[in-house]
Amino acid sequence: MSRRVRLGALRMTALALAVLLWLWVTVERRGERPAEKVVDATVTYNPPPGMMILDPQGTVRVRLRGSERAIRRVNPFQIDVQVVVRADREGPMEVRLQPEDVMMPEGVEAVSIEPSVLRLHVDQEVRRLLPVDVPLVGEPAAGAQLAGKPRITPGEVLVTGPRKVVSGLTGVRSNPISLDGHALDFQESALLVSPDPLVQLQTQVVSVTVPMQQPPPVAEPTPTPRRRS
Repeated sequence: MSRRVRLGALRMTALALAVLLWLWVTVERRGERPAEKVVDATVTYNPPPGMMILDPQGTVRVRLRGSERAIRRVNPFQIDVQVVVRADREGPMEVRLQPEDVMMPEGVEAVSIEPSVLRLHVDQEVRRLLPVDVPLVGEPAAGAQLAGKPRITPGEVLVTGPRKVVSGLTGVRSNPISLDGHALDFQESALLVSPDPLVQLQTQVVSVTVPMQQPPPVAEPTPTPRRRS
């Protein structure tokens, strides 16, 4: 290989390296340019002990600012708005959100929150024992009938929730139990259904025993004696 050819190859290599270095620097600088992104952030409430939020707003829109690289890495699940509710009595109240309430990764900042004011209603947390009701549906088999009310264990369940909601409850219902195909006593588990999203049940499942009775046997007609002629 001649000296001129070697010199040309070295020049081409140097030019390629220079182009690669320029591209790398350009990409790096572009990643450092400021950028913004709007995400739907989950709102987490921290009410005082013994108090509950009746109408919590689940999400707010947070505008984030940072470098393009940092913004691209943001996952909406990483953004959380922590709301500390300071209330000493029941009733409506307003909470103003601040950027420092936003939990987010390093390298980004919150520049705005929409809505910036949350209108909430605070209520006292109470507990009550309520009776359990299990609806029965369907038709028993072979003409069988119910032999009385079903036996439910436990017959009462402890519920926890805001006073305004719990005070209006008269009981807790379960999913229905079908009588189809049953002619004898049977036992099943039933899942309780919370009467309100803000009401928590201490027990989720109850055991139900359904008593059944067979239909009375049909008496055969007595034959009429024949008269002698």
